[in-house]
Amino acid sequence: MSSGRVTSIERSGEGGAVAAAWMCALLQAGDSFYPTGSYAHSFGLEGLVQEGVVRDRATLREFLFQAVLPSLKHVELPIAVQAWEALGARDWARVGEIGVLASALKTSREARLASENIGRQRAELVAALRGDEGAKEYLARAKAGGWPFSASVSAALEGLAIGAPREAVLAGVVYSTVAAIVSAAMKLLRLGQNASQTLLTEALGEAPAVIAAAERVPMEEIGWFNPWLDIAAARHETADARMFIS
Repeated sequence: MSSGRVTSIERSGEGGAVAAAWMCALLQAGDSFYPTGSYAHSFGLEGLVQEGVVRDRATLREFLFQAVLPSLKHVELPIAVQAWEALGARDWARVGEIGVLASALKTSREARLASENIGRQRAELVAALRGDEGAKEYLARAKAGGWPFSASVSAALEGLAIGAPREAVLAGVVYSTVAAIVSAAMKLLRLGQNASQTLLTEALGEAPAVIAAAERVPMEEIGWFNPWLDIAAARHETADARMFIS
């Protein structure tokens, strides 16, 4: 006789195995061990620390809620949504346009190069690790067309390759972005693990609302500007000393 628990597991069947497969792949892609190079970037945070704008947990929280989450809502996640649709339809002309838009929306050189490098490395990993034909074609077309790579476009590319739902892919983008910045903050500020995790938890609590809003942003309305962050990123490029690439 089977217990209710066993019966429940058995009922999950193939669907549960499929979900476990894409969840494991998504966790792998969001881990700092995954060699996209994102660990080498602070995404503007180091420049703000050098300027004295971010100096403790309170000002780091302000940066997360006034810069990072709005950027995700208005730029990175809508780009991923548009890329998801275009890549799924194999609309390569539109994929190229989205890549150009993603690059153009990053006003500082360091931010553009960071997204370019992370996006390229992630796309190459999708092709190499997953053997995905869509990723291989994307890389070939990007090379032929001179398309800028984008971390958000490559996140969508990998999500499709591993069979993850779009909302899960977007959640992965939110987590990897916020976690990377909090991790960088631990190296730049006097910030302990408990303080970091409580702040990370608070920021991630906004993820459902941020994702829902981002899914409603049309292509022509994608964009967001914060001179506070852009100026700091531009100054960081010529800093006398620095720990992170961006």
